[in-house]
Amino acid sequence: MDQMEMKYLKSLAEIYPTIAKASTEIINLQSILSLPKGTEHFLSDVHGEYEAFSHVLKNGSGSIRRKIDDIFGHTMSQKEKRALATLIYYPAEKLKLESKKQADMEEWYRITLYRLIEVCKRVASKYTRSKVRKALPQDFAYVIEELITEKADISDKEAYYEQIITAIIEVGRADKFIVALGELIQRMIIDHLHILGDIYDRGPSPDKIIDKLMEYHAVDIQWGNHDVLWMGAATGQRVCVATVVRICARYANLDILEDGYGINLLPLATFSLSCYKEDPCSCFQIKGDNILNPVETELNMKMHKAVSIIAFKLEGQLLREHPEFAMAGRMLLDKINYEEGTIDLEGKTYQLLDKNFPTIDPADPYRLSEEEQNVCDRLCAAFAGCEKLQRHMTFLLNKGGLYRVYNGNLLYHGCIPLQEDGSFKEVEIAGKACHGKELYDVLDSYVRKAFVAADVTERETGKDMLWYIWSSADSPLFGKDKMATFERYFLEDKATHVEKKNPYYLLQDNEEVLDHILKEFHLEGECRHIINGHVPVHHTSGESPVKGGGKLLVIDGGLSKAYQKETGIAGYTLIYNSWGLILAAHQPFTSAEDAIAEETDILSDSILVKKTDQRKSVGDTDNGKYIQERIIDLQKLLQAFRSGLIIEK
Repeated sequence: MDQMEMKYLKSLAEIYPTIAKASTEIINLQSILSLPKGTEHFLSDVHGEYEAFSHVLKNGSGSIRRKIDDIFGHTMSQKEKRALATLIYYPAEKLKLESKKQADMEEWYRITLYRLIEVCKRVASKYTRSKVRKALPQDFAYVIEELITEKADISDKEAYYEQIITAIIEVGRADKFIVALGELIQRMIIDHLHILGDIYDRGPSPDKIIDKLMEYHAVDIQWGNHDVLWMGAATGQRVCVATVVRICARYANLDILEDGYGINLLPLATFSLSCYKEDPCSCFQIKGDNILNPVETELNMKMHKAVSIIAFKLEGQLLREHPEFAMAGRMLLDKINYEEGTIDLEGKTYQLLDKNFPTIDPADPYRLSEEEQNVCDRLCAAFAGCEKLQRHMTFLLNKGGLYRVYNGNLLYHGCIPLQEDGSFKEVEIAGKACHGKELYDVLDSYVRKAFVAADVTERETGKDMLWYIWSSADSPLFGKDKMATFERYFLEDKATHVEKKNPYYLLQDNEEVLDHILKEFHLEGECRHIINGHVPVHHTSGESPVKGGGKLLVIDGGLSKAYQKETGIAGYTLIYNSWGLILAAHQPFTSAEDAIAEETDILSDSILVKKTDQRKSVGDTDNGKYIQERIIDLQKLLQAFRSGLIIEK
C-alpha cells in the first residue's frame, strides 16, 4: 500500500472509525445498488414559457398519470384518474373546486387520502427510507412516513392506519395534508431534471423558470445559445446587452427587463422617440402573440429599431477588434450606399426596405452617436448591476455547462460542428485548432473566464467569446453559416434570409457519424444516446424526433408559442426511467386554470423509444459506479483495520 493510499484511508477512517461503522456503510451501499434507477426528466427550449414549463414539471411529462394507471388499472374510471392526476398537479387549486361540488366532503377526503397514499407509496418505493425522509414536508413527516411504510399484510395495524386518516379529517388538516402529499409525489416522481438549454427569450417569464429551478432538488443545465447571450449581457458585454434588448423588443417582451429584472429602459425609450419620431419603423414589426395597444406598439417598434442599429454598430466594432473570429462577412453597415438606399452583398445589389439611418455616419458607420453611446452605457451598467440577474446567472454557471455525459447519454443543446463527410470540423480558438469534445471544453472554459477570471484581459476575452458562441458559424450552440438578422429586417429577397445549417443536421440519421460523436465523448456500448434540442421537430410534416436508429433524440420542447405554428405541437420531452426511454409529445398549453377546471393534460402521446429487457438499477448508473468505488475503498479500510495498519477509534 503506497503512502497516498494510506493517507486516503486514514481520512476515510475519520468518517468510519470502527469496523462496525465501515461494515454498516458497506451493507447500506450494497443495498442501494439494487434499488431501481431513478427517473430522469429531459426538457429543452422552454423559452420563458413559465406556465407550460411548470405544468410539464408538475406532471413529469406524464409520469404521474402512468403511475396512476399502473396502480389502479381498471379499478378507477378514466375520469377519476384524470381528477386524481389534476389534484396531484394542482392540489390547493383543485381542493377549492372540490369543496364546492362535493356533497359529502368527509367521504371524499377519505377516498382521496387513501388513493394519494397508494401513489405516494409507489413513487417512494425506489428510494431509500433516508432519502424519502429528507423529502418529507416537516409538518407531516411522521404521519406520512407511517402511512407510506404500512404493510398490507399486518392486519393488527389496520385500525391504527384508519385512525390516522380519521384523525387527519377530524382535526381539519385534510386539505393541508392533501397539498403536502401532492407536492411530495411531484418531488419524488422525478429523481433528476436535465434542462437542455434556451431558458431565455421569446416567452415572458424566464426569470420565474430560473427561480423554480433554483428550488428544484436535482437539476443540471446545458446552456443554449440564448442562455449564453443573457450570460454575456449580465457581464455587461455591450453587443450581448444590445442583442438581448433587441430580441425582447422584437417579441414585445420588454416587460421581462423592466418588471422581471428592474432594468430601466427609459433612456432607450426617450432616445427612440426623439430620433425616430417621424419614422414608422415598419421593418421592425412585433413578432409573437403578445398584444400591445397602438401607442405601446408604436413605441416598441421605435425602440426595436433604435437598439437594432446600436447592435449592428457594436457587432462591427467587436469584429474589427477580433479578426480571429473570422466573421468579417457579417460587417454590413459599410456595405450600404446610403445615398441610393442599397447594399452590396456577395456581388449583388439589393434595395433596402428601410433607408432612414439618422444616427449612421457613412464615413464611419460603426461609430455610436453620442446619444447612442449614452443609452448603451446606461443599459450595460443596468445589466451588470442587477442583483437578481447576477444571482440567476451564477446559478446557470454553477449548475450548467455546454454539455454533459450522464448515465450513458450525451446531452447538449445544439450540435457538433461537422464537415459534409461527417468528420469533425476543425475550429480555431485563440490560435489553436480544436474539434468535437475539445471544442466544447475550450468554449466552456471561456464562458467561465467571463465571470471568474482574475486576469482582466482574460475576463474581457471571455465576455467577447460569449457573443461568438451566440452567433458564430463554428459555434456548436448556433450551428448555421450566418445569423441573417440584418437581411431579415432590411431585404425583401427571401434567399438572403436563409441560414444554412451545419452538416450535422443533415447527418442525424447516419449511425456511423453518431457512433463517431459518441466515441469522441468516451461513450461506448449499446445503451448510449445523444439528446439535444435547439431545432424544433416539424411534427406536422412527418418529421420524427428519433434519429439514427434511436441513437439521437431531438427534444426541442417547442413550448414557445412562436414555434407552434411551424411544428404543429408544443414539442417533446423525454423520460428515462428504470424500464427505458419514453418520448412525450405535447399539445399547446392554454392555461393552468383550464388544466384544473377541465382536468386536461398537455400530454398528447407517448413514444416508447427503448425498453430494457431487465430493469435498470442504481448499480447501472454513474452514481452506482461511484458507490461501487466507495465500497471498494471501504473494503480496503476494513482490511487495514483487521491487519492493524489503522487502529479503530
